[in-house]
Amino acid sequence: MTAEAPRLPGAAEDGPTAELLRARRGGRLSDLDRLLLHSPPVAEGWNALLGALRTGTTLPPDLRELVILRVAVLNDATFEWTAHEPIGRRAGLTDVQLQLLRLPHPAPGPGWSPVQAAVLAFTDAATREVTVPDAVFAAVREHLDDRQVVELTALVAGYAMVSRFLVALQVPAPDGEVAG
Repeated sequence: MTAEAPRLPGAAEDGPTAELLRARRGGRLSDLDRLLLHSPPVAEGWNALLGALRTGTTLPPDLRELVILRVAVLNDATFEWTAHEPIGRRAGLTDVQLQLLRLPHPAPGPGWSPVQAAVLAFTDAATREVTVPDAVFAAVREHLDDRQVVELTALVAGYAMVSRFLVALQVPAPDGEVAG
């Protein structure tokens, strides 16, 4: 996806909903936020859900960013990858892991811890097919408790939503902007 500008213009940047988005983003709005502001109820719900997924789960940061980056690859969401690659690096993902995430079918094995490999397989299944095979689910359960399984599932689904929104509206990825 390469676009000069989003398919829609940004909405007005004032009002209580814009302030909620600014608060989560450290005082500024992203291009994504400006589009969401066309529908304040959607923007408020998005802000609450993505805020919870990014900062309120018990999933380790490397797993969270592995999921977000893999969903970005599977859904061809350049904005999402560009925004989250530096976060993934800070969360401990290596250059090799980032390269593997970009492959159509990254193989389990060297390069991944057992929990990362299980989460990657879960992310691929849930994003590509929606249905998660029993064996893939069982592998995740070896590493994650009930809460974390719910959080993982919501993270995959939530960032599928983010990536599809970004791609459908052709939101370009400016430097330093975080999706979600």
